[in-house]
Amino acid sequence: MNKKADSLLFLAWASSLIATMGSLYFSEIMKYEPCELCWYQRILMYPMVILLGVAYVRKDFKATLYSTIFSGIGLLISIYHYSIQKVSILTENAPACGRVPCTGEYINLFGFITIPFLALMGFIIIFISSVIVLKAIKEEN
Repeated sequence: MNKKADSLLFLAWASSLIATMGSLYFSEIMKYEPCELCWYQRILMYPMVILLGVAYVRKDFKATLYSTIFSGIGLLISIYHYSIQKVSILTENAPACGRVPCTGEYINLFGFITIPFLALMGFIIIFISSVIVLKAIKEEN
């Protein structure tokens, strides 16, 4: 496999690690309690640290099929979560989701960077990297 695919696999792993460490920082150090949608995003992000880490070490580029699926689902959840925070009609009609409202914004940097936005960026990076690696595998065969 070429160096580009190797670099993209590392980028996907690094993104999952940074996203995981970031979410743990917010919940364990800053003491921000995650809402229900945050938990779903974590359920999809955390295993990718191990999945992509092992795939990178073993140079198992086919594992990106799984990261594509996980990140694709996570991407959709993050888009929904971010939308109910930032789109007023959705915010007003958002269902209650546990002790912590999913519309709440613990952080709001520059008026648009929230925790679901950060998760969305992580999922996008992983998804795009994984798709490019999968495409390279397909072209090689």
